[in-house]
Amino acid sequence: MDKDFIKAQGYRALDNRLKRISDRMAHDTRKFFKHIDLDVEPSWHLVFKLLLEYNKLTMVEIADQLGYTHPSMVSMLKKMANKGYIVSEQDESDKRKQNIKLSQKSKDLLPQLKHIWDSCEAAIYKMLEEDLTILKCLDNIEIALKTVPINDRFQSEYQKIKS
Repeated sequence: MDKDFIKAQGYRALDNRLKRISDRMAHDTRKFFKHIDLDVEPSWHLVFKLLLEYNKLTMVEIADQLGYTHPSMVSMLKKMANKGYIVSEQDESDKRKQNIKLSQKSKDLLPQLKHIWDSCEAAIYKMLEEDLTILKCLDNIEIALKTVPINDRFQSEYQKIKS
């Protein structure tokens, strides 16, 4: 059986198709990292880049910048800390806050990470055949979902059909 059921569904399975692509890219990136003996997760590069740019951020600030949920951010940062890539320190002005920073291990790894990021970005750009139209489509989807959440859209259509 060669039929791709998700692809055949077209826009009706958009969420499944995007997840499948995301899962495939993450899996293949993990394989690449393993091949070059790099003990990081593919999604961590955004945290590395944020902390490189801002030096220190709270978990809430990182989650806000990435648009991730609090629980997923806690999990990711805990894994990064356990591997020694980030450290946290108590905020001097607000003792309730923890500032997260890159560890010395990460700082030492930055030249290699930058080379990896450049290589991965070039590969993705070539895979897209240097056509970034997909980014505009994704922007439009994100704006639409922020304006009217998908559950509200589903409810509206459901009510129309039900009536």
